[in-house]
Amino acid sequence: MSPNHRKALAETKELNPWFGWLARTLPAPATLALLAGTSLPMQAAAQGAPPAPSVTVATPLTRQITEWDEHTARIEPSARVEIRPRVSGQVAEVHFRDGALVRAGDLLFTIDQRPFRIAVESARAELARAEARLTLAEQQVQRYTPLVQQRFAPESEMDTRRSTLREAQAGIAAARAALHQAELELEWTEIRAPRPGRVSDRRVDAGNLVQQGTTLMTMLLALDPVYVTFDASEAQYLRFARATRGGMREATATVQLRLLDETEFGHEGRLDFVDSAFDGRSGTIRGRATLPNPDLFLTPGSFARLRLQAGEAPALMVPDAAVMADQSGRMLLTVAPDGTVAPRTVRLGPLVDGLRVVRSGLAPEDRVVIGGLHRARPGTKVAIEQGRIGPSPLAAAQ
Repeated sequence: MSPNHRKALAETKELNPWFGWLARTLPAPATLALLAGTSLPMQAAAQGAPPAPSVTVATPLTRQITEWDEHTARIEPSARVEIRPRVSGQVAEVHFRDGALVRAGDLLFTIDQRPFRIAVESARAELARAEARLTLAEQQVQRYTPLVQQRFAPESEMDTRRSTLREAQAGIAAARAALHQAELELEWTEIRAPRPGRVSDRRVDAGNLVQQGTTLMTMLLALDPVYVTFDASEAQYLRFARATRGGMREATATVQLRLLDETEFGHEGRLDFVDSAFDGRSGTIRGRATLPNPDLFLTPGSFARLRLQAGEAPALMVPDAAVMADQSGRMLLTVAPDGTVAPRTVRLGPLVDGLRVVRSGLAPEDRVVIGGLHRARPGTKVAIEQGRIGPSPLAAAQ
């Protein structure tokens, strides 16, 4: 037996007398084997339990933020005009290129003007005839006035002459109105743009017959500014109405827009209309915002993401990577003062500057696990390292 084995056996006898009896009863090799097998647990007990896992914790960032509600929106023109003829006739000429930008008063179509010029000449002739009748009626009254005064003509004859004069005067007024109507219809043969915008393709060509007020000739859309319409839920409407103090309809809140291929909300406008009632089928209410479109890039009919400013409020913010999910919803892992990991079910808000807003379920003094989430288990104790949640999208521990 080596000196080291004798020393180990002596120490074991001091710890437990039972090992001394074994040493006297069993042969030396068996005693050494038993001693070797029992030394491992004793060494482990002497070394102690494994250290607690280390995690990084930080208190949530408290910050004044602007609340935004996001919606799916559709871009619409601020005016939509159906160009239809005000007189019937044959299209003589088309004066625009399909899809062109036009200004107010630009000539779009010309209808054959010859029948309308004839109507104007006829109305002028009828006016001249009425003027001649009026002249004759005035002369008759002038001629009979002294005869009646001198009692050479009966009073009834004078009444007849005065009645004829009034009829001639009415005929003059009717003839002038007919002339104005004929001139107006002649003017309507030139179909002009009622406002600036972009025209669609032409629906009729030169030579087609068009019917007054019926035939659609083209469409004109006003593109600067444009409307952006969206549907808000009842909860979103109530939250916005309470935040603005006075109701959603009286507010002119700021809205921001981004197109489907954009990552930033680079277009800005103002809310200018909210419908008078909720839709009974969908439970939503329609809103509309006005956005300037000087370069005409925003195209009617396209979809976009719109966010509506709903006021400012203090909020607690944590890194989005610290949020976990289970069957009950979203949760955060927090560390109690005694180092025990405790889950917190929370209600989340939007992302602001890369940080997730926590609406409820978290207190400003709570220590949230932001690093080493895979080592934190609810109910276990952990060793904490103090970190910091900064205003950047990433939580930097220091």
